[in-house]
Amino acid sequence: MFSWRKTKLQAVSVHHCRLSSLFRGVLVDAIEVTSTQSQASLRHGVAGKTVLSTAKHLSMLSKLRTSTEFDVWSVDRTEAFSTISGTILLQARDPAKLNEDIQIAVDQHRCDEAWRLFEQHMQMEGFPRKSVVNNVLVCFAESLDSNWLQKGYSLVEQAFEESKQNLLEKEPLVYLSLALAKSGMAVPASTILRKLVETEEYPHVSAWSAVLAHMSLSGSGSYLSAELVLEIGYLFQNNRVDPRKKSNAPLLAMKPNTQALNLALAGCLLFGTTRKAEQLLDMIPKIGVKADATLLVIMAHIYERNGRREELRKLQRHIDEACNLNDSQFWQFYNCLLMCHLKFGDLESASKMVLEMLRRGKVARNSLGAAIIGFDTAGDDDRLNLRKVSGNGSEVEEHDNSMIPYEEFFRDRKFLKLEAEAKDVLGALLGKLHVQVELITSERGVLQPTEEIYVKLAKAFLESGKMKELAEFLLKAEHEDSPVSSDDSMLVNVINACISLGMLDQAHDLLDEMRMAGVRTGASVYSSLLKAYCKTNRTREVTSLLRDAQKAGIQFDSSCYEALIQSQVIQNDTHGALNVFKEMKEAKIPRGGNQQFEKLLKGCEGNAEAGLMSKLLREIREGQSLDAGVHDWNNVIHFFSKKGLMQDAEKALKRMRSLGHSPNAQTFHSMVTGYAAIGSKYKEVTELWGEMKSIAAATSSMRFDQELLDSVLYTFVRGGFFSRANEVVEMMEKENMFVDKYKYRMLFLKYHKTAYKGKAPKVQSESQLKKRESGLTFKKWLGLS
Repeated sequence: MFSWRKTKLQAVSVHHCRLSSLFRGVLVDAIEVTSTQSQASLRHGVAGKTVLSTAKHLSMLSKLRTSTEFDVWSVDRTEAFSTISGTILLQARDPAKLNEDIQIAVDQHRCDEAWRLFEQHMQMEGFPRKSVVNNVLVCFAESLDSNWLQKGYSLVEQAFEESKQNLLEKEPLVYLSLALAKSGMAVPASTILRKLVETEEYPHVSAWSAVLAHMSLSGSGSYLSAELVLEIGYLFQNNRVDPRKKSNAPLLAMKPNTQALNLALAGCLLFGTTRKAEQLLDMIPKIGVKADATLLVIMAHIYERNGRREELRKLQRHIDEACNLNDSQFWQFYNCLLMCHLKFGDLESASKMVLEMLRRGKVARNSLGAAIIGFDTAGDDDRLNLRKVSGNGSEVEEHDNSMIPYEEFFRDRKFLKLEAEAKDVLGALLGKLHVQVELITSERGVLQPTEEIYVKLAKAFLESGKMKELAEFLLKAEHEDSPVSSDDSMLVNVINACISLGMLDQAHDLLDEMRMAGVRTGASVYSSLLKAYCKTNRTREVTSLLRDAQKAGIQFDSSCYEALIQSQVIQNDTHGALNVFKEMKEAKIPRGGNQQFEKLLKGCEGNAEAGLMSKLLREIREGQSLDAGVHDWNNVIHFFSKKGLMQDAEKALKRMRSLGHSPNAQTFHSMVTGYAAIGSKYKEVTELWGEMKSIAAATSSMRFDQELLDSVLYTFVRGGFFSRANEVVEMMEKENMFVDKYKYRMLFLKYHKTAYKGKAPKVQSESQLKKRESGLTFKKWLGLS
């Protein structure tokens, strides 16, 4: 009997301990959640009755937990406890109440409180109601705070990962994407737009163009903008979408328009990704977008940067016929054409352009009514890009970066405000392009050359040894332009620059051309050239120059005679030195003569804003010599690659090398994209990759850029060459180049989705093992493992 009671007591004791432990854990959870709700209830003005009721329940629970009497576990009390604790837990974890609290926090713009409650709901029940989720995203977007924007984007990512994207509505996602773009977060902004297209929730072109506008203000963002337009534009190529079907209306509303293209292209221009921009230009006729005046000028900039002179010439007809171009747009185009002539070494066409401008300017100056001849524009419309440039031409006005309220955004079904905002940003981008115009300016609607073009032309003529042509050009330019003194003419400035740089033969040739053309010049040019000859002990040239000076009636000063005497002494020609001294005495030349040339040189060295001579000296000393042959062969290779004639492109590349022209990044980019368009040419791209690395290691002419490496990476990933792909990724990350991981993640999933899954085969060769390791490394880099 005693033994049985003892056993029963032990069993009850164990049961009591287990229940105590269980209720203690439940009680702690209930207290934490209930106290949280009580605080929230007090903040939101909920009746005190609920709080008192909750406190009463907690008090009862505390007493029950501390009770040690065995009769506490009677049936009645156990049922009572179950009822109380069940009521408290149900009230504490009520999802409907939590949804309500989240909405209250959102309405009051308390992002921290909304996020804390949201996290509680995620831990309890997962995502809240659809309306609550979208309102939280809008609240975070309106804040324009990077921390809340990141959290909002993480919610979107999580919803897609858990296949709950049906909770997300299109408008809040576009609004969040716009906020991310305004805050400089181009990658998440573009990812949201891509996800919308992927799920067939097509955003309106005016909406995603506004996102594009703010993305285009940074290097990585501009590259993503171009990719985004290419991806969306691909859906509309070659009339794939039937406009007659009503079901296609939302898709057609997303089609890229002229403004979207202008924004993407302007961003590419400003950040140097002009080959990516040219891909966009190739897409324009395929999707049927009409070019406006702004697009025509942007096209000119792209063709000039990429050396597409023939395309520029074709474009010139459209420019000349356009009736809505403003001054800035007009001179930007001709600046591009002039630059392209210089790139190709076509000095005849470049000098003809300059002389034609001078002739028209002369006519305009002589006749008030002739100011509109040839180069005048239609009116003062669309002068946004001129107004955006400040007085010094180097700054662009800041655009408004605040978010419009979501209610206005939602009501504006045609997105007119976003369209206007995108236009403002485009104006800022175009203002920066305007500042880059160097060779041409405009006076009363008439194009005029700047000093910079004279400098570049003079350098090009000198490098090509065309002294006669240079002299003829400068003399004609002097005749058409405003007359100046002979000692301050452009030709004299060029001669003085040549003397300063030690290019004495070129200076003498130019002086001869000037004399034969009947143009008189002062003694300073002859004097400075004579002294330079004396310093280099060039006796024959000294004799020739003295004879020319005598024919021109030039009288040298004492400093020239002293230089001649010193030169004769150095050569041990005492008799000659005495003759020069006697000639000086007979001519009664005063000592301590003219030091004009030395003063001129000192002025050029010390004056940051010196004139033509100073600029020419700097251009020749610091400027890079252009190899016109490289541009010619690049155009040939680009033509063949674009047409898919890769055998001809290979022959052209071989011929280019044999003629001594070194291929550059543009050359290889054309080849790689040509192979990629054909497909299955991965071996050839691998060989090119090896050649690129060899040239880059040996010479400075080959520099890897983002566009080239991106095209190589795309080809390797498409073909499954992950060892090479990892090399390219490493190089790009080392140089801090942007890589569009989303694009490569989609490419990998499209062509290699089932690759490198499961356990590795037991029997593998060394090459198979390395290939698998490379694939897994790349997959890990993409975030897919």
